[in-house]
Amino acid sequence: MPNKTLLSWSGGKDSALSLYEIQKASDYSVAALLTTITEDYDRISMHGVRRVLLERQAEALDLPLQKIYIPKDATNGVYESRLRAFLEERLREGIDTVAFGDIFLQDLRQYREKNLAQLGMQGLFPIWKRDSHELASSFLELGFKAVVVCVDTSVLDAPFAGRVFDEEFLRDLPANVDPCGENGEFHSFVVDGPNFTQPIGHRLGEVVRRNRFCFCDLLPA
Repeated sequence: MPNKTLLSWSGGKDSALSLYEIQKASDYSVAALLTTITEDYDRISMHGVRRVLLERQAEALDLPLQKIYIPKDATNGVYESRLRAFLEERLREGIDTVAFGDIFLQDLRQYREKNLAQLGMQGLFPIWKRDSHELASSFLELGFKAVVVCVDTSVLDAPFAGRVFDEEFLRDLPANVDPCGENGEFHSFVVDGPNFTQPIGHRLGEVVRRNRFCFCDLLPA
């Protein structure tokens, strides 16, 4: 019987590819998707996607969704405290693994593994060290579809926000931008894929600039 894992879920393409890889294998099964929500905005933290779309995404994937709420401008200490309390509950339920969609940021992986080890848990990294160009191409070839919902304007022009993540998008990226946005250059929201029971109806809303980040609001359709 496969071990159960939580999947740290942003709603974006790296999370979706990690889920796909876990579902292909037989060692683990995903017990639930885990997403951090900024309670003041009722949106996915960092990505800015509305909670209702996140919930529709989980329904389309036929997986439970578990949420951790944090206030806006939450310190790392607040985030870690709420995550720890949540994970302690899951550990008591027999879940001792959390999966992540990280690709090559070693410091981030070490941070996650250190915090999990303090709880007696372990990390799972299904797409670790895969080539970013290959991952981006594989995402499209598998039939996934995504919209770019946030860009860091220090490395990407604001009009990239709201674009479909496709071959044209990848061709237009500057050479210094990772094609999976692994350095935080952009974030995406997956609206369909081979493991979705139905696409996520959506339309583009207002584009908003917050400091150096530009967000495209997705509206339910």
